[in-house]
Amino acid sequence: MGDLLIEIGQNPHARRLIKQLGLPIPMPERLRRATTPWEERPLHDKDVVLAAGENPTLTAAVAQTLAAAGASPLVVGDDSLLEPFRTPGEAHGRPARKLPLGEELDRRADAIVFDASGIDSIAKLRALYDVFHPLVTKLARCGRVVVLGRPHEGLSPAHGAAQLALEGFVRSIAKEIGKTGSTAQLLCVEPGAEERLPAVLRFFLSPRSAFVSGQPIRISARVPGPKTIPWVQPLQGKIALVTGAARGIGAETARLLAAEGAHVVCLDRPDDDGPTSQLAREIGGSPLLADVSRPEAAAAIVDELTKRGGVDIVVHNAGITRDKTIARMSGEYWDLVLNVNLDAVIRMTDAILAGPMRQGGRIICLSSIAGIAGNVGQTNYAASKAGIIGFIKSLAPAVVDKGITVNAIAPGFIETRLTAAVPVAIREVARRMSNVGQGGLPKDVGEMVVFLASPGAVGITGSVIRTCGGAWIGA
Repeated sequence: MGDLLIEIGQNPHARRLIKQLGLPIPMPERLRRATTPWEERPLHDKDVVLAAGENPTLTAAVAQTLAAAGASPLVVGDDSLLEPFRTPGEAHGRPARKLPLGEELDRRADAIVFDASGIDSIAKLRALYDVFHPLVTKLARCGRVVVLGRPHEGLSPAHGAAQLALEGFVRSIAKEIGKTGSTAQLLCVEPGAEERLPAVLRFFLSPRSAFVSGQPIRISARVPGPKTIPWVQPLQGKIALVTGAARGIGAETARLLAAEGAHVVCLDRPDDDGPTSQLAREIGGSPLLADVSRPEAAAAIVDELTKRGGVDIVVHNAGITRDKTIARMSGEYWDLVLNVNLDAVIRMTDAILAGPMRQGGRIICLSSIAGIAGNVGQTNYAASKAGIIGFIKSLAPAVVDKGITVNAIAPGFIETRLTAAVPVAIREVARRMSNVGQGGLPKDVGEMVVFLASPGAVGITGSVIRTCGGAWIGA
């Protein structure tokens, strides 16, 4: 499905008219997305600027990450920031260069990483201005901004205020740079979770996070995980279950999981036998036909996964809509949506956890920004997707001892056959209501699923990550 406004915007006369109407013009190039499976050096030859506030605590982890991922680091500030780069820079042939604050970059930076973990007062927040004021205009198209902070809970009032201020800064700068396809995130690292940062930082600096923007991501050490993280084929030997796999987000997710080494059990309704079986053959997976709305489905799913020796990754993607305002909605519509989108997820998860789920597993549920912000005519759907958020937040601490993480993804406007049926005017407005000014692709959601399913995402649990291009609704 083409993006009408992007296509029209290629004409200079049309661009002038769009500007006169006050509409945002999305970037003429699509967002830069990854086109290959995971690689050892995803930041190869990318210019990444590192800056910091006073007393930074995460620069060692950043230095190791950038060097191992193949980046060309450029340090802004005093010489103390260069020291953490010496050993990893020599080991990986990626020494850091120094750029005194206030000097011009000789070329645009692909990313800016700012370690704000040591900022403990309002006055010290000035470092954000001093660094980003001259550098943000030097960020390349489709660039990345990542700010590193600490949780505000348990700190003194001023210290906590300074750390939570980072979230407002990141959400705002994400809106300012979104028109060029660039994104910004806040990675909030709990004390003791520093070793979990590299995998998360790699992902959010890479093209795989193209449609995630303005998000605060919490990294913890609560869930036990592996000591070493595989960067290539991270899901080798894993068994994954994807519900609603016949088409759209489910199908793309299954393909991406398989590309990283997982054997994917593709589950969909018996009526979708054709596309489900075709997808399974395409990716070397297995088809499983079941109607998740039926009570007996959970037992059939458990039986299939048990025969395969267990399951490592469960992706609850299946869902439906039955839209009507509450005054016009039938009880049947209400019950059906809540059953498929929420109750079936809980039933299946309970059964899988009691049976074939392996140690160190991953449970990933699809929520929606409708579950965060609500939507006219979708009281049933929004209730079900908000319920998913409550479910993952309640379940996550209960399975920590098993090394299992539980997270939700909240997609925004994604280009699928369902959104293709939306009237063109409404569709164009929906596409523009985000930082990046365009719709996402099923691949964007699939990339987030693969990351959360990977060993390196063990530091993230009980979280809701919006894959919405920084949608203004519910932000």
